[in-house]
Amino acid sequence: MVYGHQGLREQTAISRIQEVTSVKQDRFRVTVSVDKERPMSQSPLYHKYDIQKYDLHPNYSFAHLDDLIPKNTPEYLDHGQHYVERIVRALYYFKQCSLIGPSGTGKTHIVYLVAELTGLPIWEVNCGLSTSSFDLIGRFIGLGKENWVDGLLTQWLRKGGIMYLDEANMMKQDVATRLNPVLDTRGHLVLNEKDSEVIERHKYAYMIISMNPATAEFSGTKPLNAAMRRRMAVWINFDFLSVGENISPNEVEMLQKRTKIDKDTAYKIIQAGAELRRQYKAGDLPYGPSLGDLINWATLVYDGSTPLNAAEETIIGLTSDNPEVQADVRRIIEAVFNTQ
Repeated sequence: MVYGHQGLREQTAISRIQEVTSVKQDRFRVTVSVDKERPMSQSPLYHKYDIQKYDLHPNYSFAHLDDLIPKNTPEYLDHGQHYVERIVRALYYFKQCSLIGPSGTGKTHIVYLVAELTGLPIWEVNCGLSTSSFDLIGRFIGLGKENWVDGLLTQWLRKGGIMYLDEANMMKQDVATRLNPVLDTRGHLVLNEKDSEVIERHKYAYMIISMNPATAEFSGTKPLNAAMRRRMAVWINFDFLSVGENISPNEVEMLQKRTKIDKDTAYKIIQAGAELRRQYKAGDLPYGPSLGDLINWATLVYDGSTPLNAAEETIIGLTSDNPEVQADVRRIIEAVFNTQ
């Protein structure tokens, strides 16, 4: 299934290309020749990350695709893992990388942040068993072979930016195989569907794939094909900020800001979430709550529910339908809030 930016004011972008691209690019090049220290983006977070030396589109403007460049993406907090810097570095040297980790650890968030910081448009596909080569490559519409419509992958190849394949290890094998020549030294796609037209990969076209672990709780996932794995030069593992006894003050602070609950309650919610995550990672629970899940819990607490009642409607029901598993989750929460 295709999500996000497919067809996002596409006709507007095309008309802007025709009308102003040459002017904007000429003006951009003049600016570059004078100011060698120009930022890759106007994001207020740009200088918070050490990425200034990795210019992903030198002397080239994506102003004509501005609608596809994320805006106002929140800052990403980590435990000194420098995810932003590592992803940008991987794109700079290898043009592609892979992110792997449980749902809710911020993989998609950071891809949007990287796109904004580097001033790159993003093309997003949420992969699944229903994702076909037609979605990615394109197809003829109507009768005959007169009206060809590019898929997202083909648009990305022609125009550049970041191709983001979310849940990449849920793609069908025949679809994944089409990516191989795009990701290796050939750097092109052959449109077998369109008289074998060859589409060369744009000079500033980068790919990021993200995956949940290929385990039972992520239904439909499977180990990534070896041919595709070896084409992804860099693999970056993501994890939760707080796990077990390791409680992140940043996550507590973020929970407070997002929900306006008091600091003690925020800490206890993160503490309970951290223990649930620990047991999930140990294989004792089927799911570990994301920060978003904990925000939902805290929102109901702020609205006036008790922590346990709010957890019943959010975290406890979310973790499993099994009454025994729900009882285990309930005991963890009761222990943290001393309500037994």
